[in-house]
Amino acid sequence: MAKSSSSAMRPARAENTAPGVGFDPSAKLGPDERAAAIETMKTRELDVLVVGGGIVGAGSALDAVTRGLNVGIVEARDWGSGTSSRSSKLVHGGIRYLEQLNFALVREALIERGLLLQRIAPHLVKPVRFLYPLNHRVWERFYIGIGMAMYDVFSWSGGRPPGVPHHRHLSRGQVLKNMPGLKKDAFVGGMTYYDAQVDDARYVASLVRTAASYGAHAASRIRIEGFIKVGERVVGAEAHDIQTGEKFEIRAKQVVNATGVWTDDTQAMIGTRGQFKVRASKGVHLVIPRDRFQSNTGMILRTEKSVLFVIPWGRHWLVGTTDTDWYLDKAHPAATAADIDYILEHVNKVLAVPLTREDVEGVYAGLRPLLAGESDQTSKLSREHVVAHTVPGLVVVAGGKWTTYRVMGKDAIDEAVAAMDGKIPGSTTEDIPLLGAEGYPAAWNRRGRTARSFGVHKVRIEHLLNRYGTLATEVLRLVKDDPSLAEPLPGADDYIGAEVVYAASHEGALHLEDVLARRTRISIEAWDRGESAAPVAARLMADVLGWDQETTENEVSNYLKRVAAERESQLQPDDESADRVRLEAPDIAFGFDEDDVVVGGGRSSGAEGAKASDEAVVGEKTTEPE
Repeated sequence: MAKSSSSAMRPARAENTAPGVGFDPSAKLGPDERAAAIETMKTRELDVLVVGGGIVGAGSALDAVTRGLNVGIVEARDWGSGTSSRSSKLVHGGIRYLEQLNFALVREALIERGLLLQRIAPHLVKPVRFLYPLNHRVWERFYIGIGMAMYDVFSWSGGRPPGVPHHRHLSRGQVLKNMPGLKKDAFVGGMTYYDAQVDDARYVASLVRTAASYGAHAASRIRIEGFIKVGERVVGAEAHDIQTGEKFEIRAKQVVNATGVWTDDTQAMIGTRGQFKVRASKGVHLVIPRDRFQSNTGMILRTEKSVLFVIPWGRHWLVGTTDTDWYLDKAHPAATAADIDYILEHVNKVLAVPLTREDVEGVYAGLRPLLAGESDQTSKLSREHVVAHTVPGLVVVAGGKWTTYRVMGKDAIDEAVAAMDGKIPGSTTEDIPLLGAEGYPAAWNRRGRTARSFGVHKVRIEHLLNRYGTLATEVLRLVKDDPSLAEPLPGADDYIGAEVVYAASHEGALHLEDVLARRTRISIEAWDRGESAAPVAARLMADVLGWDQETTENEVSNYLKRVAAERESQLQPDDESADRVRLEAPDIAFGFDEDDVVVGGGRSSGAEGAKASDEAVVGEKTTEPE
């Protein structure tokens, strides 16, 4: 549920209009499109400029452009490069919030879950079943059962079916049948319920591309370094192209600050005290091979602080999360040995064969942007979101959950248009599918014929459909033109070369890390974390982006140093030492003098680079790693 600090009356809305005028389903986020977007933002005043290219910023841009507004969106790093790509990969109501009596938040999230599953992104959002083990025979089953029943009821309250089955009670024997890998004495029975999961990074990139298809001007690697003011009113922003070093101004009638854990830093640029504070909480997840324990369902466990999820993820399990304060570098939150041990300790309490550090394929950490001041414990801070016109011309949206990004974007643009002249149509995003969603069920039913038509295995077609939806045919055409692109990437058999080329030409990937960490999930799914895939992927990207040999080698070298730094940081005992080790890896530097280092998306010189990262960077919206 949104809280607004503005009491201004909104103008009467026009009836929602169906999108279509100016819609280009073939829109891309390639290098040429990025250059065109920057040129437009430099030369034309926008109606709305969105700062932050995470899930909420992207959702805000789509909401604004589908109301008929002239919209730009910029991101300091890659699309979704903060916690928007480092969440629990869940689209869910948050069953634990029922215990906190936050019924409105749960209901809102469950309605959004149904929309994403059935209308907006059925190719990316899929049902997932969870087991809740019971340790007490009577009262716990009754108590949890009431909560599960409420969860089911709320999921129907949006006026359409929820898209997932209802919860079920299981006996002890049924629990063992569903999850043979559990200890026999770790439970007395259980319950199963459904939520949904998503490839969060792919969703964000698809969302930005969908906004671009309706006419939004989108450019990543654009850092906002200040706001332009006329009197007390914000009328635009000072931008810095990290790719080229160019600095320019973007003028806009309204600016939306959707920068997540960087909200306070962004707000400080206007020289006034913010109306609220955003506090960062670190959430760590482990990636475990699927064969390490037997189960045909996920699992949710209570911990002394919060809950622990065990989530099926293709040929892997995602296990997490932690919930601890983080005051260090926001661009690269580091997992420690203590974080990893904490997760393993809690999941091993119920597993028949304990997991060890050697079973961990990948580790990732993200930051929750929590609204501060309500409790000293991060797990108790608000998951609701706030929208406020902090100064004329600048709207701030902060807090919230990944699942409710669409509502957050709608509320932010509602606040922006309230201060604009004329009658602006209301939000239409409830009925706007992402690119690749329209026609997906039919494409899935035809997957066998598609496989025969392109000479590709049916399993590969299923993989592509669940990543690109009906746009999978665009990837397959690359294979038809160059059959070598059908080859799997080394050490990452789930992904083929065509996906790397497509990421660079269509999905806004500008650097090797963008592909291996976000357009694919090789950096967390592969045992070597993408080391063997890196040289091959870089060569494929070079052909699209025009890299010379030196640039290609630098991209590979920087990626390998990132992997080494992450591995080393995960051996450290505490946040401070892990943060220090992680920042030893160079960040992306492009278009500057050799002595300059870009850290956390910002520019600084030499040894001061790591120190400056938190002070310089704003731009990536992050939200709760659910």
